[in-house]
Amino acid sequence: MADEEAKAQILDEDIDSVVRTTRDDNVIRERLQSYLASQLPGGANPQVSEISSPSASGMSSETLLFDATWTEAGGGAGGGAFVGRMAPSQADHPTFPTYDMKMQADVLRLAEKGGVPVPNVRWIELNPDVLGAPFFVMERLTGRVPADVPTYLSEGWVFDATSDERKVMQENTVAAIATIHAIDVDNQDVGFLEFNEPGDSPLRRHVANQRSYYEWIATTRRSPLIERAFTFLESNWPKETSRVVAWGDSRIGNIMYSDDGFEPVAILDWEMAGLGTREIDLGWLAFMHTFFQKLFEQMGAPGLPDFLKADDLAGTYEKLTGHVVEDLRWYQTYGALRHAIIMSRISERMVHFGQAQPQEDPDNRIPHRATLEGMLDGSFWD
Repeated sequence: MADEEAKAQILDEDIDSVVRTTRDDNVIRERLQSYLASQLPGGANPQVSEISSPSASGMSSETLLFDATWTEAGGGAGGGAFVGRMAPSQADHPTFPTYDMKMQADVLRLAEKGGVPVPNVRWIELNPDVLGAPFFVMERLTGRVPADVPTYLSEGWVFDATSDERKVMQENTVAAIATIHAIDVDNQDVGFLEFNEPGDSPLRRHVANQRSYYEWIATTRRSPLIERAFTFLESNWPKETSRVVAWGDSRIGNIMYSDDGFEPVAILDWEMAGLGTREIDLGWLAFMHTFFQKLFEQMGAPGLPDFLKADDLAGTYEKLTGHVVEDLRWYQTYGALRHAIIMSRISERMVHFGQAQPQEDPDNRIPHRATLEGMLDGSFWD
């Protein structure tokens, strides 16, 4: 019963009302207006609209949507639509222990240089006194993003698309990820994307970073399932055949597609980026769809079972890049482990804000517990 209640919490539309921040948007708007005045030519007199957040906003870095107008140096009208990303306050029980806003801005600029469709970064400010936390501001693009709440597996433009249209979307998504992996990591400075963790390879340091994250959330309650997953991964370590910029949060809910088609126009949310292997992103892409699909199946709903299947993703990627995708089951398991840590923290966060009851069994904080257990004992793949 506890497991079913955990699933319901994740899929309930009310999850979109989870308390994410205690900030005062009016104060943020006034401070942002003053900040723009300091960045623009004298006499610009910038005006900032009311601050809002996207309806499908995640639960990590805070997202600020706003419009701004100002007077250009020659007297003409300037301005535009913008997106701010701001590190959350520690008082808001954040999802991650640290938020490197400079890294996020720098990797966006690196990706743009490499031909990846990303928003243009206009300003970055690391002084926390300006808005209360470091932040950066991007130009806002137009398009449509697959929704998490209510999920794209039950309604909306992805669900309503034909199977052929979803196939095009899937192939375009893989192509966008391949473009990220094509960023030159040998002839330009990418050291800022290296995890400061022990290990003799990018994947070793990537996994070590996840273990550090788990230790941060497990100071009071440890998860036997998460610890068993770490042991499994170590005992079945894959062959490492690549070193690339790994996006880290490669799911379709972090991609903006064209308004009238299925072409990616912006790759969003880079806070989990780092150096790694190609398969990290492919495994996460496959698992994150599996996460929702399995929950739907367990509740008797069809979902989209033929969408974003791991073998199809690997086949498309190999055709586009020539890279032979290996050990994808290991990487899907790694994706399930990473998401288990995140969901455990989000469960704690909901309890902190009085929106959920504590789980007696810490593994019941993992809504995909059965999926991860099946990956570890092999039954998931039967």
